[in-house]
Amino acid sequence: MASGRLAHALITPAAPPRPRPALRATLAGALALAVLTGCAPSGATDEPPGLPKATGTATAPATSQATPAAGGAVGAPGIGDPDFPTDGNGGYDVRHYNLVLAYDPATKHLDGTATIQARATQELARFNLDLSGLTVQSVRVGGTPAQFSRQGTELSVSPPAALKDDQDFTVEVRYGGRPGPIRDANNLGVYGFVATPDGAFVTCEPNGAKTWFPGNDHPADKATFDFSITVPQGVTALANGEMTAQPATSGGKTTYTWRERHPMVTYLATMTLGKFQLKQGKTEDGIPNLAAVDPQYADSLQRLYTTSGEITDYWSTVFGPYPFSSTGGVVDDFNAGYALENQTKPIYGGFDPDETIIAHELAHQWFGNSVSIRRWQDLWLNEGFATYAEWLWSEHKGKGTAEAMFKTYYNSKDDPMWAYPPGKARPDDLFNNSVYTRGGLTLHALRQRIGDPAFFKLLRDWAQENKYGNATTDQFIAMAEKVSGKDLDKLFQAWLFTPERPTSW
Repeated sequence: MASGRLAHALITPAAPPRPRPALRATLAGALALAVLTGCAPSGATDEPPGLPKATGTATAPATSQATPAAGGAVGAPGIGDPDFPTDGNGGYDVRHYNLVLAYDPATKHLDGTATIQARATQELARFNLDLSGLTVQSVRVGGTPAQFSRQGTELSVSPPAALKDDQDFTVEVRYGGRPGPIRDANNLGVYGFVATPDGAFVTCEPNGAKTWFPGNDHPADKATFDFSITVPQGVTALANGEMTAQPATSGGKTTYTWRERHPMVTYLATMTLGKFQLKQGKTEDGIPNLAAVDPQYADSLQRLYTTSGEITDYWSTVFGPYPFSSTGGVVDDFNAGYALENQTKPIYGGFDPDETIIAHELAHQWFGNSVSIRRWQDLWLNEGFATYAEWLWSEHKGKGTAEAMFKTYYNSKDDPMWAYPPGKARPDDLFNNSVYTRGGLTLHALRQRIGDPAFFKLLRDWAQENKYGNATTDQFIAMAEKVSGKDLDKLFQAWLFTPERPTSW
């Protein structure tokens, strides 16, 4: 993920280096010719100024009341993250989402059926799903109609009979309406499902997935995904992973099917829609590669394709094997002012990304996407790592060393980031520059202390041993000490947890 401040910097004249966050972290006819094989903080609201208002059924209440089934407990309305207490849900673990979606850009109406395969982690008489707006028509558990109710962004479901601990179950939710994005003036701006004139720009970090499908909307619960997306003929539907069949057109509508077979957090899921030009093939090392751009950015298509492939292959030599089955990137014309590392398809909102931003978002495929955080306070594990990857890419290209970047930022003695310890990201300022830049500085201070062989072994081991899972800062510190054989408490305390500029470590 990278913030809007950097997006602005990308399209203005170059300025002297200064601490900054990286961009969020961020076919129709042509695509039919070939097939690739292989997401609100407290205080956030649904409709930002200047965007179409959600109308009609978007906020209509459910029509039945969920009463807990006899013989079980009620799942918690949050997954247990103290900084985002209502995000996610307790009592179950999602294994797979099958999303069957139809969207009409002309009416801005979405119809969806979400089939969720999950496993109970306790006896469960009632459980919640996260869903913002939209109208729920029906809910079934195990194929049988279930009671349900709505309160805020919580969809409460009572199965016909209480679920047993460790029981596998399936939930089917039919829903529809006009999805609207989330806005959070303190943190992010606009995110979630954003309607555009020709489709939708869908970027969900941190908790905007609930604006377009019901689920367990927190990074601690990862799952695989299938997407079936029907749009008017001439509109392209892009989602995570790879296409499973040729797009099928009938009656003026085209259906695209995509599958992400590797575990993914909900905020990385996308159904980006519009008119795109694309280029697809493979990187030099053989990884399927797809680049898609709005026609406004047609001149950047080849560069996006080539640079994404080159960087993916290079990171594979630094961080270990690429963890997914395809790579690439998407440039849409919605002026989001940020990029997001959507799994397998980073998206760049309203600007032509330079190679630094592409390096950042593709580094996230290892750090943030494959290895995901368990709680939002550890966000530096995503953004600090991706920021440091920018410096490694610069070093690789002979444009400036990570050591030089470290000295430049460290010598900015009055920078506000020194008052913000990045080891505990704040929910009301989640994407602060400190989480990015001071997070990156932490890694370089570690590299200085333990030396290059141990440092790069640590990055590879971290990516490999936590592949497709979740991890915490404490786990990273423990691994750093194990790999290096050094006591690193003082270093991490100074760089991650002390609200001042470190002077010794």
